[in-house]
Amino acid sequence: MRAMVLDRIRGPLTVREVPDPVPPDGGVVVRVLATGLCRSDWHAWAGHDEISLPHVPGHELAGVVVATGTGVSRWSVGDRITVPFVEGCGRCAWCRSGNAQVCPEQQQPGFTHWGSFAQYVALHAADTNLVAIPEGVTVEAAASLGCRFATAYRALTGRAGLAAGEWLTVIGAGGVGLSSVMIAKALGARVVAVDRHPGALAAAAGLGADHVLTADGARDIPGLVVEVTEGGSHVSVDAAGSEQTCANAILSLRRRGRHVQVGLLPAAVGQPRLPMARVIGWELDLLGSHGMAAADYPGMLALIERGDLRPQDLIERIIGLEEASELLPAFDSASPAGMTMIDPHRR
Repeated sequence: MRAMVLDRIRGPLTVREVPDPVPPDGGVVVRVLATGLCRSDWHAWAGHDEISLPHVPGHELAGVVVATGTGVSRWSVGDRITVPFVEGCGRCAWCRSGNAQVCPEQQQPGFTHWGSFAQYVALHAADTNLVAIPEGVTVEAAASLGCRFATAYRALTGRAGLAAGEWLTVIGAGGVGLSSVMIAKALGARVVAVDRHPGALAAAAGLGADHVLTADGARDIPGLVVEVTEGGSHVSVDAAGSEQTCANAILSLRRRGRHVQVGLLPAAVGQPRLPMARVIGWELDLLGSHGMAAADYPGMLALIERGDLRPQDLIERIIGLEEASELLPAFDSASPAGMTMIDPHRR
């Protein structure tokens, strides 16, 4: 099969022929029809995650099952599927309780094993992790759910409990941030979106953000949020992942507010200093959110089928592996106004 291969950390990515994967016990091989280019893939390229070289990145995907391993009972060749970026083991108490996203023995395509920037990918514990794609959902929309959209959905609903009428501040209007804007508006919340790039803010406004604020390093973002929300947001999401964006998100909250950290804060840049005096004095809740288990997908998929949520509207473009191999090294400094999808079979 053709795949995008990383041979050294921060090195060039080459598209070349590599051996086809075989299904692991309890797992499947999937023909990848769509896979998302995500900032988390850049973190793997940059060496912020432990990976074995040579390596194939890619963790947001949708496709068709082409082979099954021993012990798979729920899935057959020809099934259209997607998968969360966290593959639970399927055996532990966390997986059995529907919390595979925090499984201690988790696998992650594109990180712990070769991922979906390839024509085929092997996936583990299929009966726990795979999700059927409904008839009316495109493979591109389904692929967007594996990391950014599903992470935003669970961050707002399962973690922060965002309610209609509440204010949400989203810092970073990339894939996760724009997903958060769309989901929050569907829930009846009011939204402030913050980003450095005009295109990203225009996209957020197009999705219904009530206010958009440009972060240029000199502006008092928390002060501006407090002003436009008349006291601060009830919920904040840092979808960018830096010491400054995390602190701004926390300081944008009103008393008893809830902050959800979604953007990665890699150890490579040190442990972030956070405004803990504010957290203590205002009784703020700091929450982490690490994707969403397959067990939680049905409610989100039902909203997509009804048209209440439209992740396909967040897809900016579809490219091939060669173009993706050139874009990934610069992804951290790029300003995509939405999601970029890869078709690994496109020449």
